Order: sequence, then structure tokens, then C-alpha cells
Amino acid sequence: MKKMIVLIAALTLSAPLYAQPAAPAAAAASVMSDGVVRKIDTSTNKITLKHGPIANLDMPGMTMVFRVVSPTLLNNVKVGDTVKFRVEKINGAMTVMDIQPVK
Repeated sequence: MKKMIVLIAALTLSAPLYAQPAAPAAAAASVMSDGVVRKIDTSTNKITLKHGPIANLDMPGMTMVFRVVSPTLLNNVKVGDTVKFRVEKINGAMTVMDIQPVK
């Protein structure tokens, strides 16, 4: 009986009952993706980006239109710029939270 209790205790201490997430949600959300600016529409606060994979949204590369969280972000870039950007899904819409031209 003592051997059984020791074995159960050893298994409980060494093996978690659930899987740990690969990275905290905040770290995943801060991941920057690569893209190229194809179009900027300041009247609707939207930007069209040809982008590579977006890891935090598990999205493959493609060209698509995004909302921007703040219209001032559009002042930092121009059509043709290669950029690093961060996207989050807010109220069902893919929204650029940060965008920086690559120098």
C-alpha cells in the first residue's frame, strides 16, 4: 500500500493534468507580422496590406483590408512601404493596433 501511495504522489507532482499554453495571450498578441501597404483609405480609416502569416490569429498570408485602431496610424506609412504590424480581432473586425515602416 505504501508503494502505491508513493507512486501516485510521484505521478501527481511530475505530470500536469492540463497542457500549459505555448505563450501567454499578451505575448501572442504583441507579435508583429510582415506586410506591404497596397492602399490607404483615410476616409474610412482602413488599410490594405499584402501580408505574410499572422501568428496570433493563425491566419495565412494574403492581401486584405484592415481597420485601424486610430487614424493617426495611417500617417506613419505610405503605399509601397514594407511594414511590421500587429492585428487583433476587435468586435469581429481585424484591426491594426500598431504599424511601423521597416527601414
